[in-house]
Amino acid sequence: MHYWLVSMRGGEKVVEELCRMFPQADIFTLVCNRDRISDFLKTRNIRTSFLQKIPGAKRHYTKMLPLMPFALEQFDLQDYDLVLSSESGPAKGIITRADALHVCYCHSPMRYIWDQFHVYRHGLPWVGRAMMSITAPMLRAWDVTTSSRVDVFVANSDYVASRIRRFYDRESIVIHPPVATDDFVVGKGKGEFYLYAGQLTTYKRPDIAVRACTEAGRKLVVIGEGEQLAYLKSIAGPTVEFLGHQPFNVLRDHLSRCRALLFPGTEDFGILPVEAMASGRPVLAFDAGGARETVSSPQVGFRFAQQTTEALLETMAAFEEVEDDIDPHAIRAHSLKFSSAVFRDRLSRLIEQQLSDQGDRSAEVFRRRAG
Repeated sequence: MHYWLVSMRGGEKVVEELCRMFPQADIFTLVCNRDRISDFLKTRNIRTSFLQKIPGAKRHYTKMLPLMPFALEQFDLQDYDLVLSSESGPAKGIITRADALHVCYCHSPMRYIWDQFHVYRHGLPWVGRAMMSITAPMLRAWDVTTSSRVDVFVANSDYVASRIRRFYDRESIVIHPPVATDDFVVGKGKGEFYLYAGQLTTYKRPDIAVRACTEAGRKLVVIGEGEQLAYLKSIAGPTVEFLGHQPFNVLRDHLSRCRALLFPGTEDFGILPVEAMASGRPVLAFDAGGARETVSSPQVGFRFAQQTTEALLETMAAFEEVEDDIDPHAIRAHSLKFSSAVFRDRLSRLIEQQLSDQGDRSAEVFRRRAG
């Protein structure tokens, strides 16, 4: 069960790995846009909710949030011994059979009704703000109540595990999400530019990277698009280049050729820093969220304590002093701790153990398939 399939981001990459682990599994999702998902997922048996039939659902699905609890609970899962929910939008609220095992892989508790509620609300027109104010308390109550429908929570980082504990009062097991490290190769030579990649949105703080490189006169390549693009161009100096949205092969090429990836935002995990490290490139990241677990030593990158331009400038200066001593192959070796193979192995072991603890005869079947 995945909340919605309308793009291919980190959550959908996890779904792909789950499908590889369970080739015969069905996918349930609230809304699916087949034009925006991978060819691999298109081959799966995907079942959607009644929301799919509402005109405009593929584009305006987030506006249907108050209807999603009803849609989730109408999925009939009585034929399934094992249910895996992938949670960031609502997914764990499904109703399973009493003796089924329900494992929730949680990318994040729903940000827009919890810690990011006011951020999302302020970005809406007045009608949206009013509706969100009315429905959010009910959605929070439903979200907490349905956490009891989960047998085992799996968090994608220690950071998310702490939020699961805070909002749901549940413990979780941390298994980092899969990163396709085999898709990247170590770049040759020393890079000539810093790189920022990702959505150009306020909470990711691309402005810090742009201001720092402008003030320091350092080359910066920005890959991505978003509502902050015009503003960022207005504050950027001549050393900053904006490439807009780029296909994967262009991103991969720049990751292998940059001096370092600048990562000034806070992410629940953050797959991009691991992709940079799989390319042998260090990461300069804000000291928060998943970066504390991935950018874990000076051998692979540096973290800065304040989310400010000045803090990043100081970190860039410290990095440049030791840049020639950094070993790209050691950085890549570190990234392999977050590979897809590691993810599949750890999650398989967890599920097998949970089934065995339940005395479920499915455990032996799963063991044979996983082997």
